Amino acid sequence: MTLIAVIVFTVVAIFAVCFQFALGLGAPFGELAMGGRYPGQFPVQMRVAAIVQGLIIGGLAAIVLTKAGLVLTPLNAPWLIWIVVAFSAVSLVVNAISRSRKERLLWVPAATAMLVSSLIVALG
Repeated sequence: MTLIAVIVFTVVAIFAVCFQFALGLGAPFGELAMGGRYPGQFPVQMRVAAIVQGLIIGGLAAIVLTKAGLVLTPLNAPWLIWIVVAFSAVSLVVNAISRSRKERLLWVPAATAMLVSSLIVALG
């Protein structure tokens, strides 16, 4: 069960990282992020923020993979997985209250998958 949860988390995280990097590089997906406040391309400061968020999500995936023993990183403190769970919970809430229907349709299922799978890894 834990291995399946790790795979689910990692696949969703890779998708989210690619999405954030695409936003950061100027892809016109603004209506699918940040409440749809910036339809089309993000302004420069938001593009930088998208890249940073992509890096953070990549770090969260590294923590999950490390906790599961699938990769070796310095991120092996047992409590770090709870940061992933907390981040995933906050992400779910923020996406669920988004004003953008399209954002909710895309990210609520993704955030739910990340929350449930990270919790399984944390408890596993």
